[in-house]
Amino acid sequence: MKMLRAIIRPEKSEEVVDALAEAGYVALTKMDVVGRGKQRGIHMGSIYYDELPKVMIMLVVEDSQVEEVVAIITRSAHTGNFGDGKIFVTPVEEAYTVRTGSAGL
Repeated sequence: MKMLRAIIRPEKSEEVVDALAEAGYVALTKMDVVGRGKQRGIHMGSIYYDELPKVMIMLVVEDSQVEEVVAIITRSAHTGNFGDGKIFVTPVEEAYTVRTGSAGL
């Protein structure tokens, strides 16, 4: 299993979630976050925005599904501008359902 954490533009979050749901990936966590990337915020005239609002979407998928999910997120979140986001993929050793205590997805 792998966990994908996608940090994307807030205005693209619903489009990404809808695209994932359409492909059958409905179980996810979405939260508002702030941060900055390589561009270190945005300079607009004399105003400097150090941290920008973003949305983080997290989901766990089988190893064989990673490429498909990354493609869906990349396609749905893309604007072609700086700050489109980043996707992080990490291994998940185990997962448990709190209600039942059962292991696995």
